[in-house]
Amino acid sequence: MEELIRQGHRVRCFDLRTKANERAARRWGDRIEVVWGDLRNPEDVARAVEGQDVVVHLAFIIPKLSATGIESEARPDLAYQVNVEGTRNLIEAMKAQLRPPRLVFSSSLHVYGRTQDQLPPRRADDPVDPIEHYSRHKVLCEQMIRDSGLEWVILRFGAVFPLAMRPDPGMFDVPLENRMEFVHTRDVGLAIANAVSHPEVWGKVLLIGGGPRCQFYFREIATRILEAMGVGMLPEEAFSTVPFCTDWLDTEESQRLLQYQQRTLDDYIRDMVAVLGFRRHLIRAFRPLVRRWLLRQSPYWRRRQEEARRARRARPVQRPSLAR
Repeated sequence: MEELIRQGHRVRCFDLRTKANERAARRWGDRIEVVWGDLRNPEDVARAVEGQDVVVHLAFIIPKLSATGIESEARPDLAYQVNVEGTRNLIEAMKAQLRPPRLVFSSSLHVYGRTQDQLPPRRADDPVDPIEHYSRHKVLCEQMIRDSGLEWVILRFGAVFPLAMRPDPGMFDVPLENRMEFVHTRDVGLAIANAVSHPEVWGKVLLIGGGPRCQFYFREIATRILEAMGVGMLPEEAFSTVPFCTDWLDTEESQRLLQYQQRTLDDYIRDMVAVLGFRRHLIRAFRPLVRRWLLRQSPYWRRRQEEARRARRARPVQRPSLAR
């Protein structure tokens, strides 16, 4: 939104009316127009899209770090209503306009499934193989959009971390040797804003990642972020060994069109530390407690600790023999 405003666009935002969202809206003042409503309500959605030139669809319940506090894999029924039925409502509302707006849809690298056994990078025309509710919802929505008759562009994002990063148990689901392409959240905003008015993007699927200098194995990303937060890297035994749905991306076309790759992981860490502020000192002060709390959140660490305890209990007791 910040980049859209900076580029001179008139922005209308559509969101649930909560106290947190109202506070966020007040910070923007009269620079934005706000329509409150629910994506599951067709009448609310119709009010939101009326008279718009372009709709940027970002609303989705995701597996981890969801702003709603609800995770797609824990509540697949609700996630389907918001993600799939909500997108259907949006498409119908757009098609009902006398002059239907164009649609920018935010999708995800997760649609490719587990690809660590394949040679990187992933490309836009690679086959999809979704393995969780979230990515299956993305694939369904992408197909609805293709079949809609609207003008559209689908942006599949790499690993985007919030600036207000906090120690999150979801990180343990990613093996340390998993390939991952990071992209700064502000570069994502720039890619979206540039797509809105670019004449060549419509009808394309574009992969949005940080480019070759942002391609890492998760070990390096986790180490650098946890060290910068003051937590310090955690034991390898706390992390999964099952491949996770991230990979390196071919972003040549998206970068040629959108010119958005401006920041690196170093920039993200500096921005994250600035947002953490004094809380970073608290994390450092209570580092042993924070580390213990985090490790208790890892199902892999707990399982391995329990296995080690069982092995110790099963070990035969060695009694000294008496010499005669």
